[in-house]
Amino acid sequence: MNNAESSDIASGLTWFKSSYSGTEGGDCVEVAAATTAVHVRDSKDTTGPVLTVSREAWAGFVELV
Repeated sequence: MNNAESSDIASGLTWFKSSYSGTEGGDCVEVAAATTAVHVRDSKDTTGPVLTVSREAWAGFVELV
């Protein structure tokens, strides 16, 4: 996926950052849930790459952490 594709995906979604994320600019991610997938991106590089996983894979990840 190139940055143009990432930007297209990112533009139509509502992104959420963890409430644990401070304002210091540390290591944070943002997550956006869509109908069939969950998208994850670096909150400091919102035009950069977007990781896309199935909702089932995301639920499994969340369950483990």
